[in-house]
Amino acid sequence: MQQQVAVITLGIGDLARARRFYGEGFGWTPVYEGEDILFYQMNGFVLGLWAKDALAQDMQRPVAGHGAASVALAHNVATQAEVAPLITRLVEAGGVLLRAADAPPHGGMRGYVADPDGHAWEIAWNPAWPIDAEGHVTFAL
Repeated sequence: MQQQVAVITLGIGDLARARRFYGEGFGWTPVYEGEDILFYQMNGFVLGLWAKDALAQDMQRPVAGHGAASVALAHNVATQAEVAPLITRLVEAGGVLLRAADAPPHGGMRGYVADPDGHAWEIAWNPAWPIDAEGHVTFAL
C-alpha cells in the first residue's frame, strides 16, 4: 500500500475565525468554500476545515474536544529567518502562541502556535530536510 495522506480534516468551532487564521496567517486561499467546510489544496493532499458538529455527525461520534497535547501539524519553511515572523503573523491572525521560536537540541529552529480551535502547528526549519519547489519536505539525515 502506498504511504500517503489524502486529506486531513480539522474540526472547527467558527469557520470565519478559522478562515482568518489560515488566510491572513499562512496566506492560504481555499479551493472550495461551503456553508460549514473549507478545503485547501496543499502540496500532495487536501486540508479540510469542517464545522466540528458536522464532522462528528459524519463520523458518528460524539463531539469531543481536541487532542491538544496529542497531535501537532507542521509547516516547514525554507530558512531559519522565516520561523519567528510567521509565528508572529499567525498570532496576529488569531492564533495562540504555545512556544516562541527557539533552537531545539537536535538543531534547526521551531516554535508552536495553536489555531483558534486549539489545533497545534509547529513552524519549523530543519537544515537536514530539504523543501522542493512544490513545498514537499524530504526526510533526510
